[in-house]
Amino acid sequence: MEKLFNPTPEHAALRRSVRAFAEREVAPQAAEHDREEKFNLPLFRKLASLGLLGLTAEERFGGTEMDATAAVIVHEELAAQDPGFTLAYLAHAFLFVNNLQQNGSEAQRARWLPGACDGSLVGGMCMSEPGAGTDVMGMRTTARRDGDHYVLDGAKMWITNGALDDSTLGDVFLVYAREPHHSPKQLSMFVVEKGTPGFQLGQRIKDKLGMRASGTAELVFDGCRVPAENLVGQGGDAVSHMMRNLEIERLVLAAMSLGIARRCIEVMNGYAQDRRSFGQPLNAFGQIQRHIAESYAEFMAGRAYVYGLAAELGLDRGGTRVDSDGVKLYCSTMAKQVADRAIQVLGGYGYVGEYNVERLWRDAKLIEIGGGTNEAHQKNITRDLSKHGPLR
Repeated sequence: MEKLFNPTPEHAALRRSVRAFAEREVAPQAAEHDREEKFNLPLFRKLASLGLLGLTAEERFGGTEMDATAAVIVHEELAAQDPGFTLAYLAHAFLFVNNLQQNGSEAQRARWLPGACDGSLVGGMCMSEPGAGTDVMGMRTTARRDGDHYVLDGAKMWITNGALDDSTLGDVFLVYAREPHHSPKQLSMFVVEKGTPGFQLGQRIKDKLGMRASGTAELVFDGCRVPAENLVGQGGDAVSHMMRNLEIERLVLAAMSLGIARRCIEVMNGYAQDRRSFGQPLNAFGQIQRHIAESYAEFMAGRAYVYGLAAELGLDRGGTRVDSDGVKLYCSTMAKQVADRAIQVLGGYGYVGEYNVERLWRDAKLIEIGGGTNEAHQKNITRDLSKHGPLR
């Protein structure tokens, strides 16, 4: 299956480079930043030297111009060491950079992508709201045209990279809002920068179960005046932007699940070989063999699904929703179950931080919620399959 997971020499080289970086730089800091709920900004900026912050952006803007398979490789390898840090990377490189690359104007891309690619800007995307998470079309944030500006009012919730520390906003965001004169099924998208009048940090969300190394925040727009040239695309056409970007977001979240599962399998497999009980290594017992074997089989099934979809996904077009929902639905729960088995195999050692699997278990849970809940994926898949006819 090597050609599926590393289809070209460039992909194989990318995996080697990112894995080496993750093991050398990301792994040593993971437990500390999880414990202290701190985002590692200096480490994040080191990703620019590998060309990762602008992985799918054009070279003329400082990007690397790689594909969906490259995106999957990067997220799998980083998440095997620190999923929380990887989530911050995802929000920047895909919810902001890739979205703006695909949907922004020439002037908008020239203005914001170079800084996002070199790490001088930390970006994110604002979609969810306090009363509208999965129900994105129920959002209430409004954008009203006022001369050569738009005025945004409302609040966004659960925003990754919304806060870089307890009091510092992220640098730049793509914000979805509703223009009152458009239909309820239409949304608009705007670039909003830190320092824009009326844009402020509401609260940094702390004491999360997992993904504690990424900064999550509520962001408030109170008479926020945004220049009209910050409107991305045409007013009212942002739903299509959102849906296309959700497909790549769900794919790379599934890839993060692969990284979590792979690391947990490596830990429990090594522990079961080394630890002895009743005079035998743990992996001589059928109960332990079941945990390891089923975890490996499920991981490989998910990995084939993710990389198979990545090979088909075009970053500039939609059309794979049933499977972008499918890979995240399967892999998110698979990773959580594999992490749970790893804790069980390690017993008391799995329940504490030394072997990392308890942190990975906590991090895995978020992927069943963020980027669309598993219940939303079940609804979407069922609805889409009802239109497909016989499966090929």
